[in-house]
Amino acid sequence: MKLILVGCEYSGTTTIAKAIDKWAKFELGTGFRLIHDHFKLPDTQPHGPILTNEEIVNWQNLSPRMVEVIQRHNLYYHTPSESSKKANLLIIGLHIDESIYGPLYYDYGHKGVSGDRVVIGRHIELNFKKYAPETVLVHVKASQEVIRSRMQKKPHTHQVIKGKDIEHLLSRFEEEVFNSILNRIELDTSTSTVQEVVDDFAEKIVPYLTTEDQLDMLTNRKISLLK
Repeated sequence: MKLILVGCEYSGTTTIAKAIDKWAKFELGTGFRLIHDHFKLPDTQPHGPILTNEEIVNWQNLSPRMVEVIQRHNLYYHTPSESSKKANLLIIGLHIDESIYGPLYYDYGHKGVSGDRVVIGRHIELNFKKYAPETVLVHVKASQEVIRSRMQKKPHTHQVIKGKDIEHLLSRFEEEVFNSILNRIELDTSTSTVQEVVDDFAEKIVPYLTTEDQLDMLTNRKISLLK
């Protein structure tokens, strides 16, 4: 199973990713080896130790050119190739986050210039279609009001988005997801509990389960019955 979860900051992508990982462990008998969440902030987890606040500030003070180069490498590092076809994958953000946050907040990846994130994103999706056509783009959504409320009640230490941009950001995520050539499903966290969202995911993911996923699910259920 290969999933890319995308959505505006505060929509719940990280929370839902962790919940889906638990679901996969229960239903398939195995979760995702790693949850890759590097595209809102330069977090090295799960590949290394958590960055300190000082290190994140140092990152934020890099020039747009330096950030662009590092994040472009990050994008291609997480793009599947022939050797990674069979590996489970759970990524948050990836090229969709980059195409939206890069130009707006980091001054790189603009349309028509070197490093255009929309162009790079299409190249990445073509690789996914070639080496991992079963990949599903999961758009995690929440209303403007809910995102604004979450931002006020539990602000992130190193928040990326700005309140004045919420409407624009939601529109951009809709646009990029709509233009994607990957399989797509939507999950709305506005009024649902985490469990309700996972239940919705479990229903919507069925058409995209591979034969291997289905066999894992069947085998795991048989093992559970024997316990």
